[in-house]
Amino acid sequence: MVCITEIQIGAEYRCVANLNLYGSEACQGLVTQARAGRQLRLIHQPESPLAKAIQVCLCEDDYAGWLPAASVAALALAPQPYQPPTATAQTIAAALPAVMRFAYNATSPPNTYLWGGTVGPDFDCSGLVQTAFASAGIRLPRDSYQQQDFTEPVAGGALQPGDLLFFGAGDRTTHVALYIGQGNYLHSSGRDHGRNGVGIDSIVNLQDPISYFYYRQLRGAGRVTRSYQPVGLPMPCR
Repeated sequence: MVCITEIQIGAEYRCVANLNLYGSEACQGLVTQARAGRQLRLIHQPESPLAKAIQVCLCEDDYAGWLPAASVAALALAPQPYQPPTATAQTIAAALPAVMRFAYNATSPPNTYLWGGTVGPDFDCSGLVQTAFASAGIRLPRDSYQQQDFTEPVAGGALQPGDLLFFGAGDRTTHVALYIGQGNYLHSSGRDHGRNGVGIDSIVNLQDPISYFYYRQLRGAGRVTRSYQPVGLPMPCR
């Protein structure tokens, strides 16, 4: 275990417990979570040992956030630098059944939509997708618009189970779902227009108001053909 005065820029640390990362130094607004075993590094040296939070970047997806000072005790110096997995389109296709199983299993325990949730049972939309693929050894960027940029575009008529569907009412994707076949997709959606948790909706059966709401915001689809390779530069949190 380490304390806040021992954290050094450039060194990598392993999470020994599930941790929350926030969007500000005041630790307000959850932006992502780090499951035990993930690695992170410091990107801003705190000016005082009494700092309330430190700014870190997750090694796996380059995602930045603020870690409460109290959580530093749940870090240990990593035995070696993070080694990103590699994958081909073929190995990813073979892993999709495991991805789908994880996503289906996420519907079973009681859950609610959690902005920033990646650990479960409470997820946000991109957190569920990222974690489902990670369960099969495939790394994706954190946010839905980043995931869209990362995938290969797919025409609607060529959709296959395991593809990602992207939604958004404005000029940027704000929601993502996992296509499971026969016009259906699985996603974690919020309270206002969704199911407040993980559930299944459709792009063909639009009688359901939730399916209709998301269909009107459908922006496109993408296929995962590679595993994310960190570039070492922090991506801004939402």
